[in-house]
Amino acid sequence: MSDNLNRHEELTKAEVTRQLQTLGVEKGGVLLVHTSFRAVRPVEGGPEGLIEAIHDVLGPEGTLVMPSWSENDEIPFNPLTTPASPDLGVVADLFWRLPGVLRSDHCFAFAAAGPEALHIVSDELPLPPHIPESPVGRVYELDGQVLLLGVGHEADTTLHLAEIIADVPYHVPRHCTVLQDGKPVRVDYDENDHCCECFKLADDWLRGRCLQSEGCVGHAYSRLARSRDIVKVALEYLAKDPLLFLHPPDSGCEDCDEARKSVESDGNLS
Repeated sequence: MSDNLNRHEELTKAEVTRQLQTLGVEKGGVLLVHTSFRAVRPVEGGPEGLIEAIHDVLGPEGTLVMPSWSENDEIPFNPLTTPASPDLGVVADLFWRLPGVLRSDHCFAFAAAGPEALHIVSDELPLPPHIPESPVGRVYELDGQVLLLGVGHEADTTLHLAEIIADVPYHVPRHCTVLQDGKPVRVDYDENDHCCECFKLADDWLRGRCLQSEGCVGHAYSRLARSRDIVKVALEYLAKDPLLFLHPPDSGCEDCDEARKSVESDGNLS
């Protein structure tokens, strides 16, 4: 199978910087990035070169934020050593390791660098993970932008924040492990979780209101929107149908079926 490295020529960091500026990334702003480097590459300097290009656009007054949570619910999280989940990609796992980057002290971690970094990552363990008092909630509070590099809204954690604010009726049991008095302790909680494929609906919502800019960054098709716009539009649609992010019943999606069953057990399924 052919690979991006064979199909595309390497772009310089300066070229990537210009692409980000054209897309609308704000100098001095707060920027939450979800990325697939496989789609972006090849760029000068590899994953670190991409991070440097984003920093160049944001400037010293800007703050860069990336997801940095772990993949193992059974092991206590250590912000100094626990790798980011492989699902987040190589850029996110590199970012938290770089000098000057701060990381949340809990398993639903984000990492951030810039003037607002401490404010964004300093909340205690958020349960469920994307409540307003969480890194994604702080980006929303600070009127930050959300950049999806080579991924769609299926990877957009800001839509989970919208679900929380909308008080969606579904909740599935989850757990994590934390240290208490030096010993691992299981913490059970309910989360507004599902497969997230239907988050792609946000594309048409945002495009229809000219609230999303789109274009290439590196070699990846990318999207940029304000966190507050994503939440505002999602809340309007969730008010009409609180279950719209779930696949229809018996669609074969086990994750969405589990979420729907939680509503049925509460007697609130419309």
